[in-house]
Amino acid sequence: MKRLCLITVIIGLMSPVWAQQDFSAVQIQTIEVSDGVYMLIGAGGNIGLSVGEDGAFVIDDQYAPLSDKIMAAIADITNADVNFLVNTHYHGDHTGGNEAFGAAGAVIVAHDNVRARMSTDQFREFNNQVIPASPMGALPIVTFSDEMTFHWNGDSIRVLHVPSAHTDGDSILHFEEANVIHMGDTFFLGCYPFIDVGSGGDIDGLIGAGYRALAIANADTAIIPGHGPVSNAVGLSDWLDVIKTTRSNMQSLVDQGMSEDEALAARPTAEFDDEYGEGCFMNPEIYTRLLYQSVSM
Repeated sequence: MKRLCLITVIIGLMSPVWAQQDFSAVQIQTIEVSDGVYMLIGAGGNIGLSVGEDGAFVIDDQYAPLSDKIMAAIADITNADVNFLVNTHYHGDHTGGNEAFGAAGAVIVAHDNVRARMSTDQFREFNNQVIPASPMGALPIVTFSDEMTFHWNGDSIRVLHVPSAHTDGDSILHFEEANVIHMGDTFFLGCYPFIDVGSGGDIDGLIGAGYRALAIANADTAIIPGHGPVSNAVGLSDWLDVIKTTRSNMQSLVDQGMSEDEALAARPTAEFDDEYGEGCFMNPEIYTRLLYQSVSM
């Protein structure tokens, strides 16, 4: 699981420089999460898929070079067209296939801020990366500000905006009948989260997103994280306890007037680094720096 988290997050943060990546060896793995609901794993954020008599409903789509493989994996499950594609946020490992799916007829849906960020060049300061604007064909054509519901494949699929979490455009999705929640990158199972401060992300919003999911989950709910294997309410709660503790530790250092470098030297994440910082792109240093920036805002 650690290796999976490392690979998916590293590639995700480097996107969309697809020409520098070799996706030829990537295979799409399909896992049935609940009756008619699947998780697809490849390179990038975990994909959600609902199939049934109404057609195919997809959550996120990884990278453009993987679109044919992803479409083939979906075709192995259903011969229905993909009618809707929901992006949980704007990062390239979740939206790279938008143009291909849109051209194939899918209606692309996302929060207002996802379209706004995809429409213009973005800059990620911590790794000095310019993210070019997406082509028009990749942009969401239906956007929303708070929440919306799809009545699809015998289910009510609620799409809920969670403000200022991983970014400023995150959504979590709740399949009410199937009892499945897709968290996007507001949940990194087994790894420290990526707080994209430059894109409106905030540690308090990230924690809030987790508790919003827990409020609608029960003991039997399957929870799909943005990266990592399928989890549940216990797994999400345990992860949130770690994140809350590191946030509290950092707040104490900020209240003492420490600089970012001084806070890093104080190692506020030390008790969790072996489990949550090894083999993940969000290593203790990067996470600590982003945590400091978030708490200091």
